[in-house]
Amino acid sequence: MKKLALLSVFDKTGIVGFAKGLKENGFDIIATGNTFKLLASNGITVTEIKELTGFPEIFQGRVKTLHPRISGGILMRRDNLSDIKEADENNISPIEVVCVNLYPFKEVSKNPDADLETLIENIDIGGPTMVRAAAKNNKFVSVITNPNQYEPVLEELRTGSISLDTRKKLAIAAFAHTADYDSYIVNSLQQKMNISSDYFTQSFKLASSLRYGENPHQQASVYGDFYDNFEFLHGKELSYNNILDLISAVELVENLGDNSCAIIKHNNPAGAAIGKDSFEAYIKALRCDPVSSFGGIVTFTSIVDEKLAEKLNEIFLEVICAPDYTEGALSLLKKKKDRRLLKQKKSILNNKITFRSIPGGAIVQDSDLMDLDETKLKVVTDKKPSQVELEDLKFAWKIAKYTKSNAIVFVKDKATLGVGAGQMSRIDSAKIAKMKAEEHGLDLNGSVAASDAFFPFADGLIEIINCGTVSVIQPGGSVRDKEVIDAANQRNISMVFTGIRHFKH
Repeated sequence: MKKLALLSVFDKTGIVGFAKGLKENGFDIIATGNTFKLLASNGITVTEIKELTGFPEIFQGRVKTLHPRISGGILMRRDNLSDIKEADENNISPIEVVCVNLYPFKEVSKNPDADLETLIENIDIGGPTMVRAAAKNNKFVSVITNPNQYEPVLEELRTGSISLDTRKKLAIAAFAHTADYDSYIVNSLQQKMNISSDYFTQSFKLASSLRYGENPHQQASVYGDFYDNFEFLHGKELSYNNILDLISAVELVENLGDNSCAIIKHNNPAGAAIGKDSFEAYIKALRCDPVSSFGGIVTFTSIVDEKLAEKLNEIFLEVICAPDYTEGALSLLKKKKDRRLLKQKKSILNNKITFRSIPGGAIVQDSDLMDLDETKLKVVTDKKPSQVELEDLKFAWKIAKYTKSNAIVFVKDKATLGVGAGQMSRIDSAKIAKMKAEEHGLDLNGSVAASDAFFPFADGLIEIINCGTVSVIQPGGSVRDKEVIDAANQRNISMVFTGIRHFKH
């Protein structure tokens, strides 16, 4: 009995060569519409699907493979006498190889202009049916869903037959392929139809394996399209911790705007600033904590030139990321062999949700994309901040958003002077920020400060005032707001309420 292979692919990359390889290894080929035409035009003897089913493709190709002679040929058990008898009675021939890839729903769904009808017409029905049937019957059937599988499959055929172990691996890849496809359908249609679901579905393809995770004993990998946001210019691969810090750094400078710089260490700002250019922004950011900046992640929103590159080379930096570099700057920066140099290609502030794994599932939330609404800022003290102080307050608020709670950030001239992060007490965060500023010779007198959440008692605010701050920005909303406001008025500082909170755990 001739061996049968069914080919039905939307992505026709390499399919002609694969078909020729199958023919050379004794297979007869069945193919659907456009796949049939392509193979026939390349001189390959091929049977069109309707010749096998005795039924034409209908509804403009919506139905072509949903037929017992196709599904039966894939699903019949070759070691089951009843299946063999029924197949013979119904003129069903076993199909040993199923090569299918699906309508490009994922690609179409990424187009924001795609309407609902277009999305629906790109939902493949027959393809996933064949793929799942073949994967289910992997004891007898090989299912191929990706052109990169063609050559390994042909290599095995040249040496005899496709092994059971390979068929199992192909089946797992096939089920993963259809699961990924279905998750895109669910998420895209939910958004387009504005209908929610009781299920949280996400699917990301393996992008790369990392050397290790947060620690050397932890395995780690990157999934999805993360690398599409950057062009890798130089250095060894990013680590797990590099990636987390890079995301925080890039998101922060995107919030700060033009000519900004952020230096991130262990997912907290070691320094951040806005300058007249990238060089000035870096100098101001580095001044905040040059010790912690060692081995940090540095990001910019403006071009890096030779002058800045020379300055960057003065200390060890794990990663440098900018929208562009001059040729001279790249030449200088590449002298550090292990440093990673990245070019940011597009904004990363586009995730509408964030999620984390928890035992048995995940916790999901809207991304914290809320910007400060200046019309809702409320000066709650007798003293009003000056315009310069107000600009620094808004800058400090953005830094606090990307600092681990409890966060206290001291700022002057759109540059951080001291950052206190991740403490159990807001007072301790203020003390740490002051200590760091004094350690690096920075004067907090005349500075402004941001707190990512309200002050539950006046003592936290008083600690900040004692550091030399003249104006504070905070969410407000405590039951003791009056006590806190009174403390500010008694010490003749200004204070602004935002009405929103930016916890970062």
